[in-house]
Amino acid sequence: MHDESQVYQRQGFGAGLGVEPPLGLLIIDFVNGFADPATFGGGNIPQAIARTIGLLALARKQDWPVAHSRIVYADDDSDANVFSLKVPGMLELKEHSPQSAIVDELAPRAGELVVRKNVPSAFFGTTLSPWLAQRGVRTLLVAGCVTSGCVRASVVDAMCWGLRPVVIADCVGDRAIGPHDASLFDMRQKYADVITLDELRARLPVA
Repeated sequence: MHDESQVYQRQGFGAGLGVEPPLGLLIIDFVNGFADPATFGGGNIPQAIARTIGLLALARKQDWPVAHSRIVYADDDSDANVFSLKVPGMLELKEHSPQSAIVDELAPRAGELVVRKNVPSAFFGTTLSPWLAQRGVRTLLVAGCVTSGCVRASVVDAMCWGLRPVVIADCVGDRAIGPHDASLFDMRQKYADVITLDELRARLPVA
């Protein structure tokens, strides 16, 4: 994307947002169904889950607010929508479906918000934005899947709500690498900072 980068740079895209405290962490849809290549997974999602274990541990050590999201449809499909028309298999993700459960490695703890949604963005029609505002979050670290779908949609909405999104590049994954790479490029240019977990650690004050 060398030529594309030059175009964006010439037009003034890609300014840095910085990691400005207070920080919060949003982990998007790291559930069993998206960890399973036979369902909605594949690509680099397993590696992203593995890296997010360390990111979540860091967030808990720093006492940052942590939110998780899951896709959950009503048992009777009464809330079926355009998203489920495009991807009918999403209707299998019910409240008590094992496929909709957050992976054991990243299981939420008491005090961490779990957002239930049936559209890509973790912000649309949920309490996530006021929950983060109540806790004073200014910079929102983002992990999860998939990069080109629910991650990107949530990052755009986070920016619209006045948060500074910082996508942790090795903690987001997609079932296909092409859309993953293109979405990271797009978010870096227009909506978010994109850094690795090691780069995040380097930017934090030494305790």
